Amino acid sequence: MTVTAPQGFRAAGVAAGLKSGGPDVALVVNDGPLDTAAGVFTTNRVTAAPVRWSRQVLSTGRLKAVVLNSGGANACTGPAGFQDTHTTAERAAAALGIGAVDVAVCSTGLIGVRLDMDKLLPGVDEAVAALHTGGGAEAAAAILTTDAVTKESVYDGSGWTIGGMAKGAGMLAPALATMLAVVTTDAVVDPATAEMALRVATAQTFDRVDSDGCMSTNDTLLFMASGASGVRPGHQELT
Repeated sequence: MTVTAPQGFRAAGVAAGLKSGGPDVALVVNDGPLDTAAGVFTTNRVTAAPVRWSRQVLSTGRLKAVVLNSGGANACTGPAGFQDTHTTAERAAAALGIGAVDVAVCSTGLIGVRLDMDKLLPGVDEAVAALHTGGGAEAAAAILTTDAVTKESVYDGSGWTIGGMAKGAGMLAPALATMLAVVTTDAVVDPATAEMALRVATAQTFDRVDSDGCMSTNDTLLFMASGASGVRPGHQELT
């Protein structure tokens, strides 16, 4: 179940038609009781609209939902592309009954082409309707681009769980490879601890990965903690 293995999470993956064949819109929702979050993003000087939006959202240390799409990176698309990201967050927020500032957005695919919002927005609605506590595998499939298989993992701690999904594979369009990952836990974690744990874990894992020798405009790693287990693990176990 990956991102839905921990208590307090629902997810979905649907086909909105952004790419030819297969699901292309994923949604992961944290139902709480906590909405602690942290994020790590690309250090490329050129950043995609979803990265700029999600950095603002994660600056609060809180996050209730993330919309992810494949079939288009929404990078190098100017102010209109940023507005598309904002509109996507607003659409998900309205359907979920939360604020747009509670919704992160991640995109992957071709650079320099705006997303087809006439397909994406109905896809967001469909994803909200399809949310369920076993939807992690569907969400993981919806974020793939040239990946051969889904990338999912679960870790069971002492009364608490971590789940994760990721995508990333070298592709030439144009010579960049985007890595997106969402990690969830039902552990009790405060924002400062979440930030510290994510930075430590990233330094030991994703920061050691080199794909194409380039850093994408869209690289994003999000960590969401629901606190639903009621267990507060130590720093060392969490990382």
